[in-house]
Amino acid sequence: MAERDAAEATMSHQAPERSSIPSGDNTVWADISPLLDAACKELGDGEMIHGENFNLFAAMSALEIMDPKMDSGIVSKYCSLDEAIEDGAAPVPLSHDKTIDVQSIIDIMDHLLACEATWHSGHSLAQTVFSCIYLLRLDRTSSHAILHSYCRVIRATCKAVVSVVSDARTHEEEDLFSMTYGLPLDGDGDEKCLSFLNAVEETICRQLRACKAPSSKKRVLEDIEPLQHNLDLEEGFCKALLCRLRFRKHFFHTLACMRRPQGRGFEMARKHIASCILELESILKSAEFLRFGVCGTCEDGIEDKTTASGHTPIGFDASLNSRSAAPTPPRAIKILSWKRAVEYFVKLLHDLDVICSYSLDPSLEGVLRFVVQFQKSKPDLVARAHLQVLLVQDGKLYGRYPIFAVITKASALPEFTKNHDIQKSECFMQLGQLVINMLKILCTNAAWQRRKLGKILQDWRVIYVQLELALRNEVGEVSSNMDDEKMSVKILRHVLNWVEEQTYWIASRFLMLGFELDLYSPSEYCMVYWYLYVVLIKLAEKTHFRMAVSNEPIKRKGKKKKDSLKDVAKESRVHPAILFLQCHMCLAEGLTMMLAALRNDLMVLQSQNPFNTEQERFLQHFELLQKACIPDHISYPSFKESTSYARLSVSIL
Repeated sequence: MAERDAAEATMSHQAPERSSIPSGDNTVWADISPLLDAACKELGDGEMIHGENFNLFAAMSALEIMDPKMDSGIVSKYCSLDEAIEDGAAPVPLSHDKTIDVQSIIDIMDHLLACEATWHSGHSLAQTVFSCIYLLRLDRTSSHAILHSYCRVIRATCKAVVSVVSDARTHEEEDLFSMTYGLPLDGDGDEKCLSFLNAVEETICRQLRACKAPSSKKRVLEDIEPLQHNLDLEEGFCKALLCRLRFRKHFFHTLACMRRPQGRGFEMARKHIASCILELESILKSAEFLRFGVCGTCEDGIEDKTTASGHTPIGFDASLNSRSAAPTPPRAIKILSWKRAVEYFVKLLHDLDVICSYSLDPSLEGVLRFVVQFQKSKPDLVARAHLQVLLVQDGKLYGRYPIFAVITKASALPEFTKNHDIQKSECFMQLGQLVINMLKILCTNAAWQRRKLGKILQDWRVIYVQLELALRNEVGEVSSNMDDEKMSVKILRHVLNWVEEQTYWIASRFLMLGFELDLYSPSEYCMVYWYLYVVLIKLAEKTHFRMAVSNEPIKRKGKKKKDSLKDVAKESRVHPAILFLQCHMCLAEGLTMMLAALRNDLMVLQSQNPFNTEQERFLQHFELLQKACIPDHISYPSFKESTSYARLSVSIL
């Protein structure tokens, strides 16, 4: 290890020169550059030096010295944080010229915004937000009120985001997101970060009022020290700082309000979200002043810059945390541009606003409809984590409704059945956990969601079999006319039908996600639409049965014949949910027959894959459905039999 680090320090021509590493009590540093030079001259392409006990397993975890993608030391400018500070990488104050100092603060704010958006996209916190040296040593900024307050609220915001993602456990999609690597997220006094920010905001507001005041009033305001000494730039700088500070304040308030249990803070969160969006608009408008008003020129390639001014910010070094960031080689991270970062936060806030505007529908059908619709906007990890934390709190829906009560309502059972003792049985406790797991899975990204939905299909099938056995036992034991025993049988029958309906819904969602993820080739569309059609038939049957049970005929004593006929007509109408499923069935059937006819008559959309047959691909795509017997007696031969006679010449009258 000592030799490798010495090689990093001496052989790298890409890294800037730095001070030598002092020898310790048990280490002596030696220059092995001549040895490596000689070895490189002798080695051919594909050859390497290794010991006698070196094997393929060791090669998988080996690090290649001098490779920037493998060797974390090769790209390090400084050996330690202290060395970076001593070298003046993060000065406090940022400049003795107050105009440059204020401009540099704004650049740091903009770059931190870009780093935060990059972190939300799945990159390491250590190599994005905490590449800021000021955040790593926050105590150094105490003499600089603006920088100190901004860094404090950034750190508190990161902690809040890590907390919600960890609680939702959606970080499994991207393990690096919630890993903090021992970074200083927990700081003394961070709970007062908004107090510091408000004090700084009030000071800048007074400075803004002072520079905008007419000459007659400026004498009264002469005791207020300006931000900087160029009075022509004072108003623009004050506005640019205020909108950035206010965005931070409202965004932190938004996260705090959304974490209040049972959605109690949503109304207030929406107000803060609206304020955040307004401040982001002001931030975008300030770019013109920072680029033209301050510098007087427009730099080329501003679209790729991480600051509104186009300047490179001071106080950042992503390589400082690369050694301790992870036990794997460091990732090559490209920080999002400032403009893209603003666009990201605008979308994030709109997604959070959709969550806050949700009516907290107690019906599971409404919940599933909302989650599926929400996922169509492709929300990021942070928004989906907030949605999951909302849906499942303390093992209840929204933290309000017990899962058994949600199941009985979804199964079209009477209200009083939610307190039945059958909920204490192991079978129903397992079913409740399955519902919770399904809600959590639906809040993950599309790829992770499809993978998990395919796996839980068998669990839903197993619980169906267990409920079926329980129903048989209950029916066999009902020999007397005890009401409680009759009610348990009714509950089991209703829930059994609902479980089967829900299983087919999961299967249809699993198949539809394949289109979203582009997992099917055009030659496979026919079999996918056919399988989807078969699943939708079963789903429609079960949904229709549940709707019919929930709309049982009501006694019409005392009603006039005309009113009675109206009720019969109303009950005979097809429920919109059934109509919607029927539309999907017709589409799936029509597409299946059209694609099959094109293949049979015109030989188009034929499979050209030489590596596996159509039957093998059928099994690959639907293996998880086949294992769970969804639906029963469905196989590749039945697909071929259903589509082999489709012809373009056949007309339907």
